[in-house]
Amino acid sequence: MLPSRKTRTIHIRGLPVGGTAPIAVQSMAATRTQDLAATKRQVRILEAAGADLIRIAVDSPADVQALAHIRGETDARLSVDLQENYRLAESVAPLVDKIRYNPGHLHHHEKTKSVRDKVRFLVDIAARHGCALRIGVNAGSIAPEFAERFGSDHVGAIAQCALDHCAMVDELGFVDYLVSIKDSDPFLVIEANRRFAEQRPDVPIHLGVTEAGMPPEGIIKTRVAFEQLIARGIGDTIRVSLTLPFDDKGKEIVVGREILSDIANGRFRSVPPNFFSGLNIIACPSCSRVENERFIELADEVRRMTAYAKEHAVTIAVMGCRVNGPGETDDADLGLWCGPNHVHLKRGPEELGAFTYSEILPRLKHELDAVIAQRSGAPADTHGSS
Repeated sequence: MLPSRKTRTIHIRGLPVGGTAPIAVQSMAATRTQDLAATKRQVRILEAAGADLIRIAVDSPADVQALAHIRGETDARLSVDLQENYRLAESVAPLVDKIRYNPGHLHHHEKTKSVRDKVRFLVDIAARHGCALRIGVNAGSIAPEFAERFGSDHVGAIAQCALDHCAMVDELGFVDYLVSIKDSDPFLVIEANRRFAEQRPDVPIHLGVTEAGMPPEGIIKTRVAFEQLIARGIGDTIRVSLTLPFDDKGKEIVVGREILSDIANGRFRSVPPNFFSGLNIIACPSCSRVENERFIELADEVRRMTAYAKEHAVTIAVMGCRVNGPGETDDADLGLWCGPNHVHLKRGPEELGAFTYSEILPRLKHELDAVIAQRSGAPADTHGSS
C-alpha cells in the first residue's frame, strides 16, 4: 500500500495530477517535430501504449507550424517543451495543454529582462489559454546564479532553483503548475526531489531520470529512483526516458506502468550499494533536436564495444544533439555528442575533435583505454585504435 501524497491536485485538460489522483504516465516524441509523418506516428504509438500526456519539443516558428498540423490530427493531451526559446509560448499555448520551461535556459535570451519578468510572461500565457505549467529543472543545465551560490552542493542548487521558481509563480497567483528535478544519476534525483518535497509538500512532482540510457540499464536506474521516491509519497506523474528505436517508444509507457504496479504491490528490486560503481553509460532518449537517427544505433554500439571495461568506474555520455550535448557531457569522463555527419568527442570538458560515425568507436576505445591506464598507472592498450 503506497503512502498518501500530500500534493494539491492540478488539471491538465481533464487529467487530474496530484493529490489522490492516480500517478500519470507520460512520454515524449523523439522525432524531429518538423518531420510530420514521423512525429504523428510517434504520437499514435504513444497513444496506443496508453500515454496520459505526450510532450513535443518546439524550438522555432517552423516547429510551431508543425505542431499545429499535429494538433489538428490528434485529441491526445499534448505538452510542449519550449527548449531554448521561451517566447514561443505565445504561439504554442493555443495548441497544447501544458507548457514546460527550463529555468536554466531563461538567462540565454533577452538578457536585459529579468528572469522574474520572463516567468510572468509564461504564467500570463498559460493562464490565458488554460494551460498547466511545468517548471522543469535539469541538473545538466542549471542557471549560473544557482551554481555560483551553491558551489559544490549540486543537489542544493537544483532544489533551490525549483523552490525559487515556485515562489515566483505563487506570487503571480498561478496554481496549475508542477515541478520536475531531473538528472542522469538516480541517487541525485532521489535526494533533490526529497529535499524539494520536504519544503514544498503541496507542489505536484513529475519524476524522471533523464538520459537513463538503454534497456535494461536505463530501466534499472529509473526503477531505483521511482521506488525510493514513490514509496515515500513523492511523485504524481512519471516519465521513463529510454534510448530506443523510434517505433519502440511505447515501451516507455509500458515500463512506467509496470514499475508503478510493482511498487503498489510491494515488489521492490533492491540493488547493492556499489551497483553503479562500474562503467556507467549515459544516453539521452532523443528529441526533435537530434539531427541523425544513427545516434541511437551508436549508443548501443558504444555499450557493446565498452563491455570489456565494465568493472572500471568510468562514465561515458552519448548525447544526440549539439544543443545539450556540449554542456551535458562535461561531467562525464568521456562524452560524445552527435551532429548530422560527425560525432564530437570530449574527455571531461576538453574537446578532442569531431569524427565520422565510422571513425568514432576506435577513437573512443583509444581514449577509454587511456583513462583506465591513467587511473591504474599501467600503459594504455592501444591495439586496434586510431
